[in-house]
Amino acid sequence: MSSTPVDIVKTLLANTSNLDTIKSLVAPDATYTSLNYSNPALRKILPYAGDYPNGGPQAIFDTFATVNQIWATENFEILSLFGSGEDVAVFGRFTYRSRTLGKKSTSPFSIWAKVKGAKVTYMQFMEDTLDTTGTFKIGGASKYKVFEGQEEFEV
Repeated sequence: MSSTPVDIVKTLLANTSNLDTIKSLVAPDATYTSLNYSNPALRKILPYAGDYPNGGPQAIFDTFATVNQIWATENFEILSLFGSGEDVAVFGRFTYRSRTLGKKSTSPFSIWAKVKGAKVTYMQFMEDTLDTTGTFKIGGASKYKVFEGQEEFEV
């Protein structure tokens, strides 16, 4: 197995359902940040959302296991993967279909990982949560007001 930071992250993303491989690539005290640091409303919809200081390999494995439980992955495509020193950046897109409602979302994603001593010590995963959570929405509208002087609108 190659030990460059880019290769380590690439191997991790190719093996998100293999806990043994994840354990071999992720530090036991690694921090994983999924979508935000703390958002209780989002966590009701996406139970893995949040910050997992010292969550280690299990936090990453559990996130991808939950994603596979609530969505069918129709596509997960890495568009760019590169690194500088211990920092690795990944940009891509995925298409998920909710298992409960059959609704589909195609979202960009980005990952920032830090690799030290051939182990991922930090990983942050971001996506378009407004779109992905919409795959579970049954009804109702949300009201917004973005600009001063603007009328409220519903989405």
